[in-house]
Amino acid sequence: MVDDTALTALLGRHSLGPKHLVEPGPDDAALALMLQAARRAPDHLSLQPGRWVRVQGLARERLADLFEQAARAAGKDAAAAALDADRARRAPLTLALVARIDLGHPQVPAHEQWMAVGGALAQLMTAAHLLGYAGKMLSGYKARHPLVQAAFCAPGETLVGWVTLGTAARAPAARPGPDALPGALTDW
Repeated sequence: MVDDTALTALLGRHSLGPKHLVEPGPDDAALALMLQAARRAPDHLSLQPGRWVRVQGLARERLADLFEQAARAAGKDAAAAALDADRARRAPLTLALVARIDLGHPQVPAHEQWMAVGGALAQLMTAAHLLGYAGKMLSGYKARHPLVQAAFCAPGETLVGWVTLGTAARAPAARPGPDALPGALTDW
């Protein structure tokens, strides 16, 4: 039997950036449910090749400082660097996603581990949506900057990016329907 309510909710999931997120963000109970959902993603041998780092409250200022330093190192001027710093302060809750890929694993190749990290991200974002929150996955040059990587990662880890979460301050923009996605499915 198909649960139309669940399917409708799933098909309504969308991304919403930090400038459109307001308080309240997910509390500890909601975050625990999101992380449980993330752990239910397909994961060959249950390696858990990803982990999450919470950035909330005063920690947003530390992240803002890192974003500003990365922007300056990338050649941005003071105004652009300040804008990057402000992006770290906007979301009520930010989660850094860190991958721990075992390149020499005898049974689970790296691409399967990366798929598990992506699956965990998708499950977390869907759970957030079903709990009434909005958010977006962000990455880019800041996630690759050595200073930012060092702040979040142990040796051998990769900072994938950040999930920003909060309450939607506006309705989502229209998304293309299935007819707008040519090539998503082909027959063999």
